[in-house]
Amino acid sequence: MLVQVLKSKIHRVKVTNADLNYIGSITIDEDLMDASGIIEGEKVQIVNNNNGERLETYVIPGPRKSGEITLNGAAARKVQKGDILIIIAYAHMELEEAKKFKPKLVFPNEENNLLE
Repeated sequence: MLVQVLKSKIHRVKVTNADLNYIGSITIDEDLMDASGIIEGEKVQIVNNNNGERLETYVIPGPRKSGEITLNGAAARKVQKGDILIIIAYAHMELEEAKKFKPKLVFPNEENNLLE
């Protein structure tokens, strides 16, 4: 039996931009991607702490050390620049593997989204 469990979480990052005129996705500073184990193209859940919105999209890498968190396409309507987000990725695992699995949790600086 497979269960879906938390794989990765980037906790409390600030939206740096919202670009309605883009195909779609979320752009994340590649340093945050590496630290969390989230990969390019991976499906993620976005939780907006400011307005309660939840949405799913896929990840594209942003410039390293930029702190970039940009919601693109239709998702841009669900956030405003400065909103605080939690970015979550899940994985399917066999039950016994899931019991032992430890997710990667990342807590960047909330002011600039950089790792300290």
